[in-house]
Amino acid sequence: MTRQDSDLHLVHVVRQYRPSIGGLEDFVASLAARQKDRFASVRIVTCDRVFRGGTGETLPARESIDGIEVIRLPWHGSTRYPVTPGIFKAIAGAGLVHVHAIDFFFDALAIASPFHRRPLVATTHGGFFHSGTAGGLKTVWFNTLTRLSATAYRGIACCSQSDYERFAAIAPSKVRLIENGVDLSKLGDAGAKAPVKGIISIGRLSQNKRIDRVLDAFAVLARRDPEWTLDIVGAPFDWSSKDVEAMIAERGLAGRARLHIGLNDTAMRDIAGRASLFASASVYEGFGIALIEAMSAGLVPVVEPNAAFSAFAQRHPGIALTDFSDAEQAAGALAAAHARLSENPQGLREEVMAVAQTYSWESTAERYATFYREALGSSPR
Repeated sequence: MTRQDSDLHLVHVVRQYRPSIGGLEDFVASLAARQKDRFASVRIVTCDRVFRGGTGETLPARESIDGIEVIRLPWHGSTRYPVTPGIFKAIAGAGLVHVHAIDFFFDALAIASPFHRRPLVATTHGGFFHSGTAGGLKTVWFNTLTRLSATAYRGIACCSQSDYERFAAIAPSKVRLIENGVDLSKLGDAGAKAPVKGIISIGRLSQNKRIDRVLDAFAVLARRDPEWTLDIVGAPFDWSSKDVEAMIAERGLAGRARLHIGLNDTAMRDIAGRASLFASASVYEGFGIALIEAMSAGLVPVVEPNAAFSAFAQRHPGIALTDFSDAEQAAGALAAAHARLSENPQGLREEVMAVAQTYSWESTAERYATFYREALGSSPR
């Protein structure tokens, strides 16, 4: 730790935080947990309601969660672009403001930077390209307003190679590749020690995750061999638990495919213990935290070749790619991964767990500390 670190008052700005559940929320919580004793203060500013899966009630305006101050602000408009006027007062006194994702906060803080005069950095978290919806409009927005807003930032951390390539096109002098840290203790070595015909799929129930395609592939496997099981672990988002239960019933998979909502870490470890494979049909990932968590458990991944997963697979051959829009092909890839594991169970488990270790939070937090020092030593254009 440097003197510059211990004097820094850091504010994270993120549209959703605990009690909301998701990859963005987990990332900020994990990073802040490793920063609270390093910097003079760490504060999180967020919206005052859970967007999806919550009760709709307004949350407390101020709260301490795990020793970190959380400030929640009223907002209006779309959950994708929550207009939150109180943000400017909430960042008063910050030595550095770290904005997460590309939304209202990213644009508004950039446009108002000559007035609030707080140094800004950001992490991309996939930008706003998580689905193909309004793709043309998103591209125009990205190449105009996002490009303009980026000029106000002293640094932009890209959490995947695909994000880096995209943002380098509009802000080449600002971007840094800092891949997400992952809590490896959560599922570390929790997968079945001997090969079993069990699959786990982890992730919020959003449309881009395409859990319907995972179920289609599993239905093919289940017809071929009744020993196969599937556990789906997630939180409601675009789809509710009733929606997914209906998908399971429509395919005749009741009792073979099981949905689990709101599990704690102990329960997740128990479920991982009856699986050997991890499956994801997600068509878009900002990074892919669930993939790394699954590999830390010793689960062999069979995943959709989206940009983030393809980049991982190029570096780590233990990751199998398959097109989940073709259920027969995906079922074959899952069966082949199990056969490969059966030939070398200990070796393959150790291989995927070793890959996961390279994404530990400790190393990621250190890279962010360096990123902050570089940002505070520079000025935006």
